[in-house]
Amino acid sequence: MASGNEFMDTALGLGLVYWGRKALDLPTRLPTWDRWLTRLWQPAAVIIVLGVVVGGPVVGWFDDLFIGAMMALGAAVGWRLRAYRPAFWVGVGLAPYALYMVLGVLLRLSGRDVLHTLDSGGNLETLLVLWTGSLFFVARSQHKTLAAEAQRRLEAEQEQRRILSQNHSLEHEVNQRTAALAQQTDALRTTLQELRDTQEQLIQAEKMASLGELTAGIAHEIQNPLNFVNNFAEVSSELAQELAEERARPTRDPELEAELLADLKQNLQRIGQHGKRAAGIVRGMLEHSRASTGERQPTDLNALCDEYLRLAYHGLRAKDKSFNATLQTDFAPVLPLVEAVGQDLGRVLLNLFTNAFYAVRQRQLAATEPGYAPTVSVRTSYRDREVQVVVHDNGTGIPEAVRAKIFQPFFTTKPSGEGTGLGLALSHDIVVQGHGGALEVASEEGAGTTFTIKLPV
Repeated sequence: MASGNEFMDTALGLGLVYWGRKALDLPTRLPTWDRWLTRLWQPAAVIIVLGVVVGGPVVGWFDDLFIGAMMALGAAVGWRLRAYRPAFWVGVGLAPYALYMVLGVLLRLSGRDVLHTLDSGGNLETLLVLWTGSLFFVARSQHKTLAAEAQRRLEAEQEQRRILSQNHSLEHEVNQRTAALAQQTDALRTTLQELRDTQEQLIQAEKMASLGELTAGIAHEIQNPLNFVNNFAEVSSELAQELAEERARPTRDPELEAELLADLKQNLQRIGQHGKRAAGIVRGMLEHSRASTGERQPTDLNALCDEYLRLAYHGLRAKDKSFNATLQTDFAPVLPLVEAVGQDLGRVLLNLFTNAFYAVRQRQLAATEPGYAPTVSVRTSYRDREVQVVVHDNGTGIPEAVRAKIFQPFFTTKPSGEGTGLGLALSHDIVVQGHGGALEVASEEGAGTTFTIKLPV
């Protein structure tokens, strides 16, 4: 019968195979070899049963053969996994025990089992088993460390792939949004250009409306000097005819001839005076209709205010013959000249005067106040190196709710079709941006409005 130690060697061999598979991760790295190694329990069980039932040296040789086969398999697996670090520690752990087993077999074959005699207590074999087990534990720990590192690398690679996928997705989304934004930008540019074109058209329409108001005032204003010229020309023609008849008489009256000549001279002077007045009005109309050069020149604001006040008034009367208003002027006697673009300031004054006359006319048409007298006044003054022009009316006034919006483009308190909403906006830009001044408004609803122009000298 075989000895119990031999059976213990077989059982120990099976245990080393089991722990070796775990330490080297054979199910993953060498799955085919692992399937064969898992079947080693079958011949081991046969050997152990034979040893228990039959016994004898033959079974012992089967046990030795089985141990040798396991050693050979272990060497083959170690060679296959020589690049795997835990396999080195498994090999270092198995080498002493394998040498011990091979040496024992060789000694038994020679008939001198000296090793078994020397290690009768099994201390050396136990020490070798502990050595092998400890290095198997080291290999198993290193395998777990390598597996953890591989898992971390796998997770890092997965995270990297996820990040790359997310980056591709974000890049695609960014490209889509960029394309959408580009389309929106093109659409906004087109809309902006259309708005600019519309704004230029509206500004031109406002200028034409201003020109229309001015032309109506000029036409009415120029009628007066033309009437004087026509009247004096007609009277002068009669005087010339009377003088010619007097000179044709046999008896001439020198005193009458002198009187007729004096009247003719006086009429011609008046014709010249009113002709110059008409020429001045026409010149002003041409200057207003001409495109602004933007060049500043010394400007007399008193004369500018007086001229445009009358032009605005007559422009409204040309539309409504029944309208009458009181014009009040209070010009500073000594007002310094202001470096300004006269044509642009003329547009500002014309706009303010036109709005003032419109406001007093609206209040008059309301017919709720008996004895109401429409009045528009203009006053100039000079203080603190600043010229001020104050335009006041006793019209309808501006509601407080909309007072802050009157200088905004396209905002108007007039009914639809009677204003573009650009007059005060353009006036504000001309005074503030064009001349470095200020345009202020004070109003009381139902009582009137005051606009103040402040220009630095």
